[in-house]
Amino acid sequence: LQVLCRYQHIWNIDLRFRPAFLGGIMQATGNKPPAMLPKRAEYMLKDVKRMAKYYQVPVQISENDFQRILHTSNLGAMRFITAIDMTQPRYLEPLSREFWMHFWSQREDISQPENMLAVARQAGLPSELAQKVLEMISSSAVKNRLKETTEEAIKYGAFGMPAVVAHFNGEPHLFFGSDRLELLGSVIGE
Repeated sequence: LQVLCRYQHIWNIDLRFRPAFLGGIMQATGNKPPAMLPKRAEYMLKDVKRMAKYYQVPVQISENDFQRILHTSNLGAMRFITAIDMTQPRYLEPLSREFWMHFWSQREDISQPENMLAVARQAGLPSELAQKVLEMISSSAVKNRLKETTEEAIKYGAFGMPAVVAHFNGEPHLFFGSDRLELLGSVIGE
């Protein structure tokens, strides 16, 4: 997320955020979190640290974080982001980036309403708007919209996150993982 935001101006791409629910994608595709495999978890821990250093992105992760990640729901945060997309999309990028920072860099529980409001404040949302959006996350309109974007991701072939779909020359190209940015660049001629 952070690197794509950085590259959107370098590559001159129209970056569009589409909130999707990871749990729904995993369930629909029968996928399992990679950290559930001991050797994969061991490798991921090293790999994420290397990538954080390489891309200069402030990820804080340790062995203990896998349990935190697996047991912290992002559903409320994804609904919050979906609601902002439906009402004030100009806040979509800063809000998405702040949720990312609070979860991956500051290790906060983004499932809690007070933390969602704090993230919104950091992203520059007026407090009245943030409160309105928080109230919207339990609405059927927001739930249905998130379900639709999640199903759309699955139709493109997503089986986990991060998933990026690049529309280039009239064709969609799915890229999974943050280690595929060079391939994405190659497909779009960058």
